[in-house]
Amino acid sequence: QVELVESGGGLVQAGGSLRLSCAASIGAAATYSMGWFRQVPGKQRELVAYITFDGVRKYGDSVKGRFAISRENDKNTVYLQMSSLKPDDTAVYYCACGFVRTESPNNVNYWGQGTRVTVSS
Repeated sequence: QVELVESGGGLVQAGGSLRLSCAASIGAAATYSMGWFRQVPGKQRELVAYITFDGVRKYGDSVKGRFAISRENDKNTVYLQMSSLKPDDTAVYYCACGFVRTESPNNVNYWGQGTRVTVSS
């Protein structure tokens, strides 16, 4: 059974930091690309960042320079270090895994259940 277990969301003040984690219990092929999307009510799910098995990274424009994505391949786990958080970062963050680069929701094969991040002003 495929499972993506997310942790690390919560409430933080603007300017603060949080780290999200996602552990995947699926095969290595399905975790070629691991990353995060986020969604707020009424808007489409947007890319936050992804990282491939061989270390290729991509960030959404709104988080460049503030967020950092990393992974531990032997643990099938991806991390998202979020710094200098802004109220606009408030959203539900979804872990996403796929056989190809997960640049859009269409490329995602497996989703986590979502973890809420709230940034207060």
